[in-house]
Amino acid sequence: MVSQVPTAEFSLTDQFGRRVDESSYRGRYLLVYFGFTHCKVVCPRSLSKLSSVLARLGDAASTVTPLYITVDPARDTPEVMRGYLEQSYPRFTGLTGTEAEIEAAKQSFRVFAERKSDDEDPDGYVVPHTAIAYLMSPDGAYLAHFTDAAAEDAVVQQMSAHLQRVSS
Repeated sequence: MVSQVPTAEFSLTDQFGRRVDESSYRGRYLLVYFGFTHCKVVCPRSLSKLSSVLARLGDAASTVTPLYITVDPARDTPEVMRGYLEQSYPRFTGLTGTEAEIEAAKQSFRVFAERKSDDEDPDGYVVPHTAIAYLMSPDGAYLAHFTDAAAEDAVVQQMSAHLQRVSS
């Protein structure tokens, strides 16, 4: 459960090296997910589900910009984000930044992420994190969130209802 409404404030670098902030996307819905490219299970599962949701929304998805904000800026450079997303999740735009910029974005969205040692990872760490996707309105207001456990059909129905409600 989200304890406070996310404010969707960030100043980051996209996967093409451009500086962006929340105002860069005004006029469009945002579907925001935090994760990291070295994640082995949760992020690929969530990004696949969200990609499928967007495909199922059809033309309505053209008003949505899906963002993947890293919680691991040490490894997730713009180039790494671009390669990861273009290969498997091309609908998403990757955002990264400095540790301080990522921390500010996490706080804005009320996202938890903390680096933990892991001997099985080649770099020796993983970053457990909040597995929630946030739907933000074209004016930047919070509309809904979808937990990792949410069924794809339910996410499609809820997003469709929000997209229809605000556009009508």
